[in-house]
Amino acid sequence: MVSFKYELNQDSVELQASDWFGIERVFVNGQMVSRKFNFGPNSVHKVQLNDGHQCSFKLFIDPQTDELTCRIYKHNQLITSLKQGKNSLIQGQRLLQQGLLLGSSLVLLAVLFPF
Repeated sequence: MVSFKYELNQDSVELQASDWFGIERVFVNGQMVSRKFNFGPNSVHKVQLNDGHQCSFKLFIDPQTDELTCRIYKHNQLITSLKQGKNSLIQGQRLLQQGLLLGSSLVLLAVLFPF
């Protein structure tokens, strides 16, 4: 799970993206305000803040740096750009692959050598 947190005026905003299941969620002050499944290279969440203003979260992998980037816009003006290295995503994907391989191996052994 990758998480981007930011304090925007008097709102605490957070975007969470699961590198395993493709679930993305946006929270404003701890309340989930947006959720979607995404397995593509980028996505956009548009939410309303508690002060009534619109805010956009644009999530993508920067092709120049290979970093996962979350850009936050308010009134179509860039407020901040938060980045995390792609290594954390790759590490999570490797753990998932290893878990799937182990689970598959155990199922195969149970089929080949029943009790």
